Amino acid sequence: MSVREFVVLGTASQVPTRHRNHNGYLLRWDGEGILFDPGEGTQRQMLRAGVAAHDINRICITHFHGDHSLGLAGVIQRINLDQVPHPVAAHYPASGQKFFERLRYATAYRETVPITEEPVSEDGPVAQSTSYLLETRRLSHPVESFGYRITEPDGHRMVPEWLEHHGIKGPDVGRIQREGKLYGVPLDAVSEPRPGQRFAFVMDTRLCTGVEELAEGCDMLVIESTFLDEDERLATDHGHLTAGQAARVARDAGVRHLVLTHFSQRYTDPAEFERQARAAGFEGELTVAADLMRVPLPKRG
Repeated sequence: MSVREFVVLGTASQVPTRHRNHNGYLLRWDGEGILFDPGEGTQRQMLRAGVAAHDINRICITHFHGDHSLGLAGVIQRINLDQVPHPVAAHYPASGQKFFERLRYATAYRETVPITEEPVSEDGPVAQSTSYLLETRRLSHPVESFGYRITEPDGHRMVPEWLEHHGIKGPDVGRIQREGKLYGVPLDAVSEPRPGQRFAFVMDTRLCTGVEELAEGCDMLVIESTFLDEDERLATDHGHLTAGQAARVARDAGVRHLVLTHFSQRYTDPAEFERQARAAGFEGELTVAADLMRVPLPKRG
């Protein structure tokens, strides 16, 4: 059975708190796991969340500030210690190559698993599988930063009444899906379009074109909201978003489920982020992320 869910390992910006670990997120997408921005303490949070090193197929780093990458050393060493039986790809800004190498080889260990380094230097596709396309867009932050977007290919939903009308049943249903036509009946005659799911991960950034492009039409948008709206000037100065800004992006992009995360330690009431997001006009499903939370992707439209 395919599983698509977003596992929150940590939600704090800059420094951890008593209740929030540094950043860390795992997207389960069918049989794959994509680990985003493993900050300090990610390996322990994985244990608490029931995430194993074997679950990781890709690592995606948005930028090389410590709260988004200091856990990389431990995660890579755990992948090798557990002898994960598949190669792991790592995507990160090319300008941070020296930081990636330092973290990868921070201490001595035995390498048992191929880690494919795939640095990102421009917008566009970076990887493709049978179930998704992984793309990046440049963001606006004091250091080079990229956001990530996953798009599932569009498919078809079989319509039982139309199948029955054309006498197609049993194994022939699978055949017409694979072959596109059967007994002179085209696939379009027994099915309707099913848009592929879309997921975007947007961390440290000001408002910019990249944010809008990543968010467009997403079923789930995970986005930083480091500050509340009253501190918008501070957010802009430091290259971040407010809850209201993030919500307006989601509203204008037609996002179905908005996940806010990466909260400054200056705020003690998580509910205020939800209040400001709603006040900004976002009416879809909304989650204010908390550590160890699991958020299922919305069902396909």
